[in-house]
Amino acid sequence: MRRLLCGLCCVLALCFAPILTAQGGSGSSPDSAARLPDVTVTATRTARAVFTTPHPVAIIDSATIRRSLGNNAADLLRATPGVDIIGVGPNQNRIQIRGQRGQRILILEDGIRLNNSRRQQDFGEIPALVGMNDLQKIEVVRGPASVLYGSDAIGGVMNMVTTRAPYGRAGNAVNGLLSYRYAGAGELSQVSGTLNGHAGRFGFSVGGQYRDAESFTAPKGSFGNITLDDDVTVQDSGVQDQNYHAEVGFGYTPASRIFLRYTRYESRDAGFGYVEPEEIGDTSGNRVRLFYPEQQVDRFSLGYTNLDVRLPVADRVDLTAYTLLNTRDFSRNVVVRLGPTARLTSDGQTLTDSRTNGVRLEAAKAAGRHIITYGVDFFNERSDNTDSSRTVITGFGPPSTTINTRPSVPNAVYRSLGLFLQGELNLGERVNLVLGTRYQDVTAETRETPGLDAALISSSDNAVVGSANLGISVSENLTLVAAAGRAFRSPNLIERFFDGATSDGSGFQRPNQDLVPEKSLNFDAGFKYQRGILYTEAFVFRNEIRDGIRIENTGEMQQGRPIFRNVNVDKLRETGLEWLGDVRLDNGVVIGGTFTTIDSENLSDTEIPVGDSYSSRITGHLMYRQPAGRFYAGYEIRHNGERKDVDLGGANPIGDVLPSYTVSNLRGGARVLEVGGTTHRVDLMVGNLFNTLYAEFPNAGFFRPEPARHVAVSWSVGF
Repeated sequence: MRRLLCGLCCVLALCFAPILTAQGGSGSSPDSAARLPDVTVTATRTARAVFTTPHPVAIIDSATIRRSLGNNAADLLRATPGVDIIGVGPNQNRIQIRGQRGQRILILEDGIRLNNSRRQQDFGEIPALVGMNDLQKIEVVRGPASVLYGSDAIGGVMNMVTTRAPYGRAGNAVNGLLSYRYAGAGELSQVSGTLNGHAGRFGFSVGGQYRDAESFTAPKGSFGNITLDDDVTVQDSGVQDQNYHAEVGFGYTPASRIFLRYTRYESRDAGFGYVEPEEIGDTSGNRVRLFYPEQQVDRFSLGYTNLDVRLPVADRVDLTAYTLLNTRDFSRNVVVRLGPTARLTSDGQTLTDSRTNGVRLEAAKAAGRHIITYGVDFFNERSDNTDSSRTVITGFGPPSTTINTRPSVPNAVYRSLGLFLQGELNLGERVNLVLGTRYQDVTAETRETPGLDAALISSSDNAVVGSANLGISVSENLTLVAAAGRAFRSPNLIERFFDGATSDGSGFQRPNQDLVPEKSLNFDAGFKYQRGILYTEAFVFRNEIRDGIRIENTGEMQQGRPIFRNVNVDKLRETGLEWLGDVRLDNGVVIGGTFTTIDSENLSDTEIPVGDSYSSRITGHLMYRQPAGRFYAGYEIRHNGERKDVDLGGANPIGDVLPSYTVSNLRGGARVLEVGGTTHRVDLMVGNLFNTLYAEFPNAGFFRPEPARHVAVSWSVGF
C-alpha cells in the first residue's frame, strides 16, 4: 500500500508540474543544462580544475547523479579508482578509500563534517544522510586531507555538495525537478522533488525524498566455497527513510550572501544485512543480527560568504555555524555456540543521543600569484547513552539469564579545536606548490551517567600535521603530480570509554584512556593528461599508518568469554596503483575504464593478513550519448580480482580466499516529452545483468551478497 501511495503521489506531482511552471517557472530543464566542469573545491578550498589540482580527486557531476539510479552517494562510487563499498542495501552503504574505512574516512556535507564520535571504528557515518535529490556533486579526495579538515581524513575525504538556494540574482524565477523511481531489488519505491527559486536578492530551495524498500534477494550460484541452489533473501537489507531540506538566503551583493539551512533524515528498520547461516552452509549455529530500528538526524546551519572582502588580511571569508542532532536506536541479536549443546543468546539495545555544535571560519588572501588560506574550526559533541541487554546461556544445566542496564559508554563530551594554514604558491608559469599545516587539540570527558558510579575521566591529545603537493605543467596537456601528507585520527568515545559486551557477543571490551592518535604518512606520484577527446591519469601511492588502533585480547576471561581492549599497536602499509582513462568521440560515443591495485601489509606482524578490500579491480564502460541529448545507452563491466592475504576466520563458509567476480550493468535513458515548459525523461538500468552471486569484498567476511539481476527505472520532470 505504501508503494502504491508513493506512485500515486508522484503521478499527481508530474501531472501538476506544468501548472506550477505556468505560475512562475523559468521553463529551464535540468536535462538541458551543460555538464558541470570538472572543478573541485574540496581538495584545496579554492575552485580549481581537476586537471591542474595536485591531488588525486574524483568528481561525480550532477548529470551522472541524476541518471545513475543509485540508492545513495556511496553507490555512485563503485567504479571510482581506489574506492570500495561497505554494507548492503539502500541505507547502510559506506565507502572505503585505499583500504581504509569507517572512522578513517571523513564524510562531509558542503565542507562540514558528518562523522560522529559515538560510531564504531569500522562503521563511519552513512552517506544516505544526504538524499539523492539533494545532491549536486560528489567530490572524493583520495589520500590524507587532515590539514584542511582535521581528524579522520587518513584514507581520504568524501564531500557531498548539495543543491543551494539561488540567491543574489536578477529577476524572478522558479525551477525544480520531480521524480519517481522503482527498483526491483527489494521492490524499492521512491518519490522525490526539489523546488528552487529566487525573487531578486532573496532565494530559496526546498526538497524531499521518501523511499520504502524490503529486503532484497541474492541469486543462486557459487562464491568461494558457498554454493546456493536457490535464491536467498538478504535479511534486514531494506529500509523506510526520508530526507528533507529547506534553505533561504539573501545576496547582499553579487559577491556576498547569507543563508539559513535545515536538513532532516529519518529512517526505520535499517539493518546491516545477513543471510541465515544454514542457507549458506554455516553449521556453527552462530548468528549476528545488527540493525537500527530508528534514526533521526537534524542539522541547522547558518552561513555567511563574502568573495570580495577587500581587507589587508582577506579577500574571501566563509563563516558557517551549525548544530547537528543525531538520535539513533541500535539493536542486536547474537547467537553464539559455546559447545556441542551450549548456546549464548544475547539481545541488546543502545540508544544514543548526540548534539554537536560547531563553527568553521575560513579566509583566503591573494598575494600576487599566490593564495593563502587559513582558519579555525571547532566543534563540541555532547553524547548521552542508555543500554539494556538480556543474555541467556543454555546447555550448562538450567538456563542462566542475565539482564544488564549498565551503559557501556558513559555520557561524554568530545571537543575539538583546530587551526590551519595553507599556501598555494604559483612558482612561475608551470609549477604549483601547495603547502599546509594544522594544529588540532581533542578532549574527551565523561559526564555523570545514570547507572554508573565510576569517577569522571578526561582524556586529551593533540597533533600537528602537514602536507606538500607539487604540480608541474610539463605542457598544456600534461601535469605531473607529487604529494606527501601526514594525517591523524583521534580516538573516539567508543575506543576510549567503551566498557561492556562486544556487539557480536563474542566477549567483553574494556576502556583505554591512554590511547594516542593514529598517524599516517602518505606519498603520491602521478600524472594527468588531457588532449582533445582523451583524458587519462595515473597515481601510485603509499600510505603508512602508525599507532593504529586495534582491539586486542588481554588474555583475561569473564563469564567464559575473552576480554578485549583497544590499543595502539598496528603499523599498516597500503600501497597501490590507480589509473583511469576516458575517450569522448565527436559522434557521442564514450569509452573509458579504470584499473586499481591495493596491497596491504601489517608491519607489526607480517604473518597476520590485513587485506580488507580488493587486490585488483578493472572497470570499463561503453556509452553512446546522442549529440543533441535526446537519449543515451551504455554497458558497464567491473571485475574484482582474487585476494589471498585476508583473514576471514577459520569457520568462514567462503574459505580462505576472497574469490574474483565479474558483474555487468546496462543503462539507458531518453528525453521523452517537452510540454508546457516541462521536460520529461525516463532512465533505466538493468543491474547485475548476468545474475552473478557475489559480495563486495568488505562484505565477504560477514557474508552479505549483492542483489540478483534487477531492473531500476525512473520518470522525472524538470521545469
